[in-house]
Amino acid sequence: MPISLAATVEHFPIAGTFTISRGSKTTADVVTCRLTDGALAGSGECVPYGRYGETIETVLSEIEAVRPLVERGIAREELQQAMKAGAARNAVDCALWDLEAKRSGRSAALLAGVAEPKPLTTAYTISLAEPEAMMAQAARYAHRALLKVKVGTADDRVRIRAVRQAAPLSRIILDANEGWSEDNLAMHFSACLENGIALVEQPLPAGRDEALARITRPVPICADESVHRTEDLQALVGRYDAVNIKLDKTGGLTEALRMRRAAEALGLKIMVGCMVGSSLAMAPAVLLGQGADFVDLDGPLLLAQDRDASLRYEASLVFPPEPSLWG
Repeated sequence: MPISLAATVEHFPIAGTFTISRGSKTTADVVTCRLTDGALAGSGECVPYGRYGETIETVLSEIEAVRPLVERGIAREELQQAMKAGAARNAVDCALWDLEAKRSGRSAALLAGVAEPKPLTTAYTISLAEPEAMMAQAARYAHRALLKVKVGTADDRVRIRAVRQAAPLSRIILDANEGWSEDNLAMHFSACLENGIALVEQPLPAGRDEALARITRPVPICADESVHRTEDLQALVGRYDAVNIKLDKTGGLTEALRMRRAAEALGLKIMVGCMVGSSLAMAPAVLLGQGADFVDLDGPLLLAQDRDASLRYEASLVFPPEPSLWG
């Protein structure tokens, strides 16, 4: 049965402002890919990311370029060759997964050959701000089991201590978003050790992280901007202890599942993360996150408004998607 492809832009307001070391935003701008065969429909969502040279326009253009292939019935494995890794392929790949699940009457988990998903403990993100503001944020969410704290300034020691003081029982991930330097790395690592930090994401800029292989790492270090595809993993060994797998980087669930298997084979811990998007963007990542060491799928919790069909969040848990949403 012929497939019809539609790609649309949607905007979801963020509750307040989301700030990392590279800047702030108040809206999650996403591209939604919808595939229909006249009876059934499959959907996928991506978040174009400027750090990787993506815009709404470039993502729409990439999707439009593969329209003829998709509408003729391209398989997911073939899509990996037809499109480069990134947000555009993620939207199309996840839409193909969803459509295949609905056509077959089987769950995406079954199609992927993995166990049916269970609720996951997800991190909740604390935006970068002045230490007092971050302390107040952390105190508000201190009941959560896992917090992800945005850092990335020349000296984040006061922020680290303030957040730990406000949330003494939470596990804490620090995400520097490439904002630290080789000169301040040891200082920050010492503060992490003193404050029981569980993981540090991407402390140094991608491509300039050689120091991680030379310095003692007293806490596990996770690659984010330094890794996009399975082929990137080997270069991480000796520098990183974990890898953050995001569907918008890998270009969809198909490559993400492959990447996870390869990372585990190299002895790397697994974190499953996200950009700030709606429940549709998180849904396939819930499948990927089963059994991961760290899960950060709080995107919808940061929004002022989510999709009508949305994921269920309770306390620190995110529940698997209902078929009405995805998969």
